[in-house]
Amino acid sequence: MDIGELIRDLRTARGWSQGRLASEINKVHGTTLTREYVSNWERSKVRPGPFYLAALSAVLDVPLAVLEGEVDRREFLTDVAGAAIAPVVASDLISAGFAARLRGGPSADEWEAKLTTYGTQYMSMGAADIQRRVSGELVTVQQQLDDPRLWSVASRLMTLYAKTFPGADGSKAVHWYRMAATAADESGNDEARVWVRGRAAIALGYEGASLGVADVLADQAMAISERPSLGLLNAVMGKAHAAAIRGDRATALHLADRGRRIFDRAGSYEQTSDYAVPWWRMNVFLSLLLARLGDERGAVEAQESARRELPAELPRFATHLEMHRGLMLARSGDLLGGAAYARTALDALPPEKHSLTLRLLMAEIEQT
Repeated sequence: MDIGELIRDLRTARGWSQGRLASEINKVHGTTLTREYVSNWERSKVRPGPFYLAALSAVLDVPLAVLEGEVDRREFLTDVAGAAIAPVVASDLISAGFAARLRGGPSADEWEAKLTTYGTQYMSMGAADIQRRVSGELVTVQQQLDDPRLWSVASRLMTLYAKTFPGADGSKAVHWYRMAATAADESGNDEARVWVRGRAAIALGYEGASLGVADVLADQAMAISERPSLGLLNAVMGKAHAAAIRGDRATALHLADRGRRIFDRAGSYEQTSDYAVPWWRMNVFLSLLLARLGDERGAVEAQESARRELPAELPRFATHLEMHRGLMLARSGDLLGGAAYARTALDALPPEKHSLTLRLLMAEIEQT
């Protein structure tokens, strides 16, 4: 493990952004370190000198010998995760769980309000921050599952939690998506049952990961209810992406047309929530789908439609659209140009706003 990876892993273990790490060093040592410089460390473009190694040692509470390479870094990080960070986190989570059981915890309405907040935060926050927060909520809500309504809450939290793991990793994301589907079934709420499965299907299909699971969950959602809903829309579009990746153009286009019809009846006015699919987000789905199918004209039209309504506070999705253009270039034969275009777009987004989906998209472009 090189020092850039170690700095990144120690920083994210604390839940800090690169800007936060720079601020902590500046606060203690009176320096003017920037987020960009931390990014250069983590990408191994610049190696910290002796002064900053000592500063990192103090701020991250890690022995200087580890940063200087005198101790095996990977072994140290494993030991830290098992013996230092984990007990602190576990203590807080266990306490929250018992408190919820003893005092009753938030009401169903309060949980719904929390879900609304997380749905908005997911659209702009990094995966690590969301994962840490939602894990605590899951420990709490599992103590309240005597109330069937809270199975619906738990299922949607699990779905959000699953999104913080890369679909390409397979086991973790899929495990949580399947558990979310089971939890939704316990709620007896068909809307939740369809939404959870549909959200998982579009996540996996868009990421190009675990396509068989995406198909199964999408098929289950469609079997539960054909009533137009956001869950059904996500399921259909997830299945369309899976078909496109497999090269089944006819099926992908048929499903995309079906998705458009569902959107006309069930699309959202809410613009900035993961629990919504407004017009701009529908066009993000279509942009990548059509780029994968080699329909450059259709993809560009979808990108332009998305940009016209994309909220300025969601720069990550503007990056998605730029990376779709990189994929189009790569699929047209300009492999190096497409990868470079996408990489430039990704690098322009602050690292703390990167998502696992963007990383998987970058990998898809580079492997085209």
